[in-house]
Amino acid sequence: MNTSRWETVIGLEVHCQLKTKSKLFSACGFVFGAEPNTQTDPYTWAHPGTLPVPNREAVRFAIRLALATSSDIQQRSRFARKHYFYPDLPKGYQITQSDHPYCLGGHVVIPPGVRRPAKTVRLVRIHIEEDAGKNTHLAGKDISLVDYNRAGVPLLEIVSEPDIRSAQEASAYMRELRAIVRYLAISHANMEEGTLRCDANVSLRVRGTQAYGTRCEIKNLNSFKFLEAAINAEVRRQTALLDDGGSVVQCTMSYDTMKDCTRVMRTKEEAADYRYFPDPDLPPLNIDNAWIADERSRLPELPAARRKRYAAMGLRDYDVDVLVGDPALATFFDRTIALGGDAKKVCNWITVELLARLKADRKRIERSPVSPARMHELVALVESGTISGRVAKELFDKIYREDLTPSEVMARDGYQQMSDPNLLEELVTKVLANHPGQVEQYRRGKTKIRGFFVGQVMKRSEGQANPGMVNQLLDALLPKPEN
Repeated sequence: MNTSRWETVIGLEVHCQLKTKSKLFSACGFVFGAEPNTQTDPYTWAHPGTLPVPNREAVRFAIRLALATSSDIQQRSRFARKHYFYPDLPKGYQITQSDHPYCLGGHVVIPPGVRRPAKTVRLVRIHIEEDAGKNTHLAGKDISLVDYNRAGVPLLEIVSEPDIRSAQEASAYMRELRAIVRYLAISHANMEEGTLRCDANVSLRVRGTQAYGTRCEIKNLNSFKFLEAAINAEVRRQTALLDDGGSVVQCTMSYDTMKDCTRVMRTKEEAADYRYFPDPDLPPLNIDNAWIADERSRLPELPAARRKRYAAMGLRDYDVDVLVGDPALATFFDRTIALGGDAKKVCNWITVELLARLKADRKRIERSPVSPARMHELVALVESGTISGRVAKELFDKIYREDLTPSEVMARDGYQQMSDPNLLEELVTKVLANHPGQVEQYRRGKTKIRGFFVGQVMKRSEGQANPGMVNQLLDALLPKPEN
């Protein structure tokens, strides 16, 4: 199969479910995971006489995302009815924005990765719409179940230009978009729960040409893993067709995770098939300059800015990605270093020691038993030479498990780094006297044995000897090795 001849062209349509307390056009609440059809009301069920009332909080969240992506907010936009032939909306249509969305243009910058430079992905538009319910098709039966809990929940649909050129870039774009909406606190953006999901439009063209090929849309991708796998599978399918002299027919695809292949669901609909027309029950949506300015003033530090700030601290790219990838973790780090200390050392304690324990206990950073203040105190004890790194790990385990401060554990258990030069010299002298054979090996040039002496001193001091001072004493007391 010849893949080098073809260039992959990808555009993503991302659906981001907003975490408002009520639905887009009614006061009905929504809680993920609730019993089917319990998060509904007369409007959700489309009872006669019910009318939509726009959710102001949803519009606020929409404005924030537009500002964060440098998009052009349209001060006057309209809602339209998009008619469905599916059973997941009782009204028989979805309220969305078609030819007059609230937001045009903008971009998302994908940060650089392994063998991948930074890249700007342009946006076509962002628009507001209501979500549909959820269909469950029972295998081997002639019936399907419908849960209307999700029907009417507010969504933002973010439509990109076809600027993406690989499955890996598509995944990186989705991760950056997820980070942005999480920093804005407008969505849980959890792909597994469906609060962030996407459709991928994939086409191939002869490398070096400008005209786009025929695209196919892969629907409802709800994990980064499946997003990449589905795009790669569709690229393989289209490549095989074109290499054999065939042509690609525009259609809607699904991804079979078990067989790692895409399958045709239906012939691709066009806009005319949905019979869009302005919703007669909803006036135009007006967003004035004062409202935009107010939301701009509420914007937090966004991932790109935080990534740049952490890099300036000298943190490794990997550590920057770990911290920036979780807003709560980044906030924990910021609160810790605000108290003082070396940023690299603080980062290492958080990303290695703390995260390992939280992962083992299946806890998020918000539930960490170790607060930023206690983390700062522990790192400060190591930096000042009060305790050694080895002792600090034992101490950290106790403050994590027992909900105590480092000072409380030290007072109770007697942790204190031994830094008295006279006591340390006595310890080092005894170790050298008790191991004359190893001293002779060192003198003859086997310098790697030096670590043995350090280990023996640490053992005798129960891990409390100051390692730096131990090494200085060994420099002075060990015989010079022969060349």
